[in-house]
Amino acid sequence: MTKLSDFPITTKWPAAHPEQIQLYSLPTPNGVKVSIMLEECGLPYEPHLVSFEKNDQMSPEFISLSANNKIPAILDPNGPGSEPLALFESGAILIYLAEKAGKFMPVDAAGRYETIQWVMFQMGGIGPMFGQLGFFHRFAGKDIEDKRPRDRYVAETKRLLGVLDRRLQGRSWVMGEAYTIADIAIFPWVRNLVGFYEARDLVGFDDFPEVARALDAFVARPAVVRGLSIPKRD
Repeated sequence: MTKLSDFPITTKWPAAHPEQIQLYSLPTPNGVKVSIMLEECGLPYEPHLVSFEKNDQMSPEFISLSANNKIPAILDPNGPGSEPLALFESGAILIYLAEKAGKFMPVDAAGRYETIQWVMFQMGGIGPMFGQLGFFHRFAGKDIEDKRPRDRYVAETKRLLGVLDRRLQGRSWVMGEAYTIADIAIFPWVRNLVGFYEARDLVGFDDFPEVARALDAFVARPAVVRGLSIPKRD
């Protein structure tokens, strides 16, 4: 039977509580999706900081768990069949945790697939596009004289916010009155866009009142408040 200690990642980040889900992450938009989900579900877990400053994400131990050397990743000692399960990719982890906890995912098949559809909307659209906008607006890309790359991502970000705003009309959350993993996937990135990336005015965020309303509701949730700072930075 496979044990948690059989995974090389536990040599770099030893488990003080090997009976709990091990979370390897950093409080970025992708990282906090999983810490928020774990806080919302109440599943016992042990967080480990993957420091980009120390290049931890490129270490052999981390890559042994996360083949794409991206955070977050988890190691669940009590996975399917009572065997440890290693997972990377935040969307896959959200789906797994929702099914494990029986929370934040509709039980009917149609609702389940519709929720997954909106998680994929974040994974394939919001995350990559908002991230590129952040690079060209706040980081090294801002020094490029040709503003066409930045403007491309501004336009696409506005389009995506429009899609989300229309979806939220008449709904408390993406899937309706029920809060789901679709919201947990999407709103950390929206928060990052208007906060850390300082792009509120650039994208005309006030033109998307439904998104703003739902973002306010999201960041007011106690589990979200806790999850946004997990793991603690050095």
